[in-house]
Amino acid sequence: MPRQPIATDSAPAAIGPYSQAVRSGNQVFLSGQIPLDPATGQLVEGDIATQSRRVFDNLAAVCAAAGGSLDQVVRVGIYLMDLGDFAAVNAVMADYFTAPYPARSTIQVSGLPRGARVEVDAILAFD
Repeated sequence: MPRQPIATDSAPAAIGPYSQAVRSGNQVFLSGQIPLDPATGQLVEGDIATQSRRVFDNLAAVCAAAGGSLDQVVRVGIYLMDLGDFAAVNAVMADYFTAPYPARSTIQVSGLPRGARVEVDAILAFD
């Protein structure tokens, strides 16, 4: 099955040899987003809630570029520098998703690109 890259200026450009997302069949695999402002390419200032909102806004922009929305996300992977931020990220995620919620994993990591505190990737599915 061929892979079709997805790209948008409404989300940060890839900072390595990868695509913002790739469509394969009826699924779109979204690369991890960190809290970069797409206009400046800089990490947003603020607490974990502010950074998480930027991440979910970036993911929403990539979903839109693929012709979908966060409502079609079936799986989310969250990577946190500190699992103490778990509740705050949950509260932000609840603002972006409605039931039935996507499947999810949350993993504490020892480091993220550019010193980010959170990174999120996702899988979007079309019927």
